[in-house]
Amino acid sequence: MEPDLTLDEVAEQNRSAPDAEDEDAFVVEEIGDSSDDRQAEPTVMLEPKKGMMFSSEDDAVRFYKAYARKKGFGVIRRTTRHGEDKMLTYFTLACNRQGKAQYSAKNSFKPNPSTRMQCPAKSNFSRRGENFCITTVTLEHNHPISPSKARFLRCHKKVDLHSKRRLELNDQAGACMNKNFGSPVMEAGNLEFGEKEYTNYLQEKRSLKLGAGDAHALYQYFLHMQSKDPAFFHVMDVAEDGRLRNVFWADARSRAAYESYWDVITFDTTYLTNKYTIPLATFVGVNHHGESVLLGCGLLSNEDTETFVWLFKSWLCCMSCKPPNAIITDQCKPMQNAIEEVFPQARHRWCTCHIMKKIPEKLNGYEKIKSTLSNVVYDSLTKHGFDKTWVEMINKYDLQDNEWLAELYDNKNRWVPAYVKDTFWAGMSSTKRSESVNAFFDGYVNARTTLKQFVEQYENALRDKVEKENKADSKSFQQQIPCITHYDFERQFQAAYTTAKFKEFQDQLRGKIYCYPTHLNREGSIFTFGVREDSKIFCEGEDGKGKEKRVILEFIVLFNQGECDVQCMCRLFEFRGILCSHIISVLALMEITDVPSRYILQRWRKDIKRKHTFIRCSYDDMIDTQVVQRYDNLCKRSRELAENGAESDALHDLVMDGLNELQSKIDAYRASVGRPPSKRKESKVDQVVKKLRAKKQQVPTNTNEMPSQ
Repeated sequence: MEPDLTLDEVAEQNRSAPDAEDEDAFVVEEIGDSSDDRQAEPTVMLEPKKGMMFSSEDDAVRFYKAYARKKGFGVIRRTTRHGEDKMLTYFTLACNRQGKAQYSAKNSFKPNPSTRMQCPAKSNFSRRGENFCITTVTLEHNHPISPSKARFLRCHKKVDLHSKRRLELNDQAGACMNKNFGSPVMEAGNLEFGEKEYTNYLQEKRSLKLGAGDAHALYQYFLHMQSKDPAFFHVMDVAEDGRLRNVFWADARSRAAYESYWDVITFDTTYLTNKYTIPLATFVGVNHHGESVLLGCGLLSNEDTETFVWLFKSWLCCMSCKPPNAIITDQCKPMQNAIEEVFPQARHRWCTCHIMKKIPEKLNGYEKIKSTLSNVVYDSLTKHGFDKTWVEMINKYDLQDNEWLAELYDNKNRWVPAYVKDTFWAGMSSTKRSESVNAFFDGYVNARTTLKQFVEQYENALRDKVEKENKADSKSFQQQIPCITHYDFERQFQAAYTTAKFKEFQDQLRGKIYCYPTHLNREGSIFTFGVREDSKIFCEGEDGKGKEKRVILEFIVLFNQGECDVQCMCRLFEFRGILCSHIISVLALMEITDVPSRYILQRWRKDIKRKHTFIRCSYDDMIDTQVVQRYDNLCKRSRELAENGAESDALHDLVMDGLNELQSKIDAYRASVGRPPSKRKESKVDQVVKKLRAKKQQVPTNTNEMPSQ
């Protein structure tokens, strides 16, 4: 594959290239623009001729490029020579198809294309004083040339000043990429640059759009958090010219929470993009109550693959390089590319809700298909069932030529429930989980909130979130939802699960009354049951309005009596971690009293102490601030003493004696101010202090006689 070099890189190679006697010694890449401001091309096209003089190298290059564009071929610079004074003395401009074809593909059955075919067309230029003169010219090409296709050649592409300004303004206004590029296309017709050049230009110009005081506020916030929380993690992506491009951060509680909720995360960038012009990326998990928990935030200047790769790698480093099992995002190709690179083993799922919202946009004039597509997606129990109903829908509405639906079907394993329900998603079916976190921020910011104000309110928002989790923990600890049946396994889940998750189990338990299990087959200890469920679905009536329809759904449940292992084709337990009503009906039929512990997930238990609950948040300093600060200082000092005391037995005994004496002084101080001493065994130091106090009480009160010490 041919190298992709800029003009500056070509010039650098020319300056460092050794002198060569053969003017065809080696080939470099196509020439870029020799100046930022293009000069007007002559109205009459002149052909290169021997003896033509030019006042500078730039004039010679500009002339030959204009000629090449009119004729329809590209230009590359070949052999370059410099004199002893390092001044340019000789160079060659040639057709870009000159040189021998080189194929660099590793797979010989899939060779990379090459433009080289040893075209002889070229012009040689030599210095004559301060000018340059054409010494030899070859005009003939050994391949077809096309003036109408010249604008697609790299050497003829240029983003002019007017287009640059238009692209920048559209980008600042939030125009999406295809519409931004389409604006100058509609205005100018055939542009001298392509969409790739447009993307590269904006990538160079983009940076975080910070208002007055925003960068300083962000920097001060990071310093403030780092001083209070040594485990606070933050990283900044800075361009070579010093522009701040991207930022990521996560506090100690978020990092500790990931150790408990690392299996499934959602990633979302829709929040600040829509409201505040700065994309805010959020990594979100779900806790043991089924509530959202923030696992890190990022501010982005762009939403391309390179940016997402940087963000994902930063987040992975923050989380001790432990990738998630599954991740949910919107349907976004750059996100998909970055996930495949950074999280190659993770199961990637698209947001189903996001896809369904696109129907009016992608299927204009097909309003009736929305309910049909919804039934096909959500009511298909098996992969075969989905494929069958999908084909029926396509044929019914004559959608064989719809590219959007064709792409969705090709990627069905990324979003269709029947294809993804074999993976544990913790009940998260879409990035609405992320949107709930963004809605949580809405209580603290509005459409005119600057980044500075957002940083100031960020701690308040997280403090409120932590308080809600603490309240849910307290509710699950102190309250108990009564059982609705006499089944022993219901009491198992009542004792183990949090209130929210036990309610979900009870919903499935209520659904048991609509399930009718029937024994179908037995092979050894494995029983096969058919479970008929009386259910209702929403469908489209003849009048075009939605209505409820009663249907009988059939499920297969396998039960291994020897190992008490059970599995249902609906895969609700694998998908959400909650036993389905079909399995419950079979357990009741088989008179199972206690379910194995593997069906009571630790993820939903309320009796497990999780690490993040022991970490003092850097944003909860409103509660007893001075006490917490004194506690942290003492803990830090105690750790230092413990490290020193662990060096030897003698130091260990010395530290322990000192701590015992210190505890005695603390007890004495508490007693002097009215606080009762601790009920521990009295030490020798306590006994000595007690005797001294008794002697003082026996001393006479005569002021003329001073008691001896």
